[in-house]
Amino acid sequence: MKISSIKQQVKTAGRYSIFVEGKYEFSLSESALLESRLASGQELTREQVEEYKKLSADDKLYNRALRYVAMRPRSRWEIEFYLQRKDASPPLIEMILNKLSIIGLIDDKKLAQALVNDRRLLRPTSRRKIINDLRKKRISSEIIEQAVGHDSEVEASALEHIIARKRKQTKYQEDEKLMQYLARQGFSYDDIKRALHKDD
Repeated sequence: MKISSIKQQVKTAGRYSIFVEGKYEFSLSESALLESRLASGQELTREQVEEYKKLSADDKLYNRALRYVAMRPRSRWEIEFYLQRKDASPPLIEMILNKLSIIGLIDDKKLAQALVNDRRLLRPTSRRKIINDLRKKRISSEIIEQAVGHDSEVEASALEHIIARKRKQTKYQEDEKLMQYLARQGFSYDDIKRALHKDD
């Protein structure tokens, strides 16, 4: 069986269709095609064609994972769960996770630090809420501790920022309602009380 042609797909950029004996058989991404070293005129056995079909399916799933990560940074667990939902086999999941790690697209430490920085600079919130957000992504406790730290001044600053913002709203003029809101955001009762009565 001979590869009759290799054509770049119109609808999917960076993907190539492989035709054997004039019939479409499978497709590969540009990187997978280069690794395979397939070329027009090359002879393939039926077994090899079937192997390349499996490679094609695995390659498509890897590229889906690439697009999933490109949308926004994801934790290792989030990508693993995504691949499980796509019915990927455990060995394929492990292979894709390793490939993404090697090229720097999976890094729970960087993800945790970026989330902490984002919350503190753009959306001040409590340490407890940040920890809960990171736990939802199944990031390890050790990484969370390193990223979040125990800076009481940062916590106090976030609390003051939120109080100042919420005081502009009519419904949070009363201390009781504001305290309830802040408690739901993960701040401790003592810290809330201290911040509300700071200027008393």
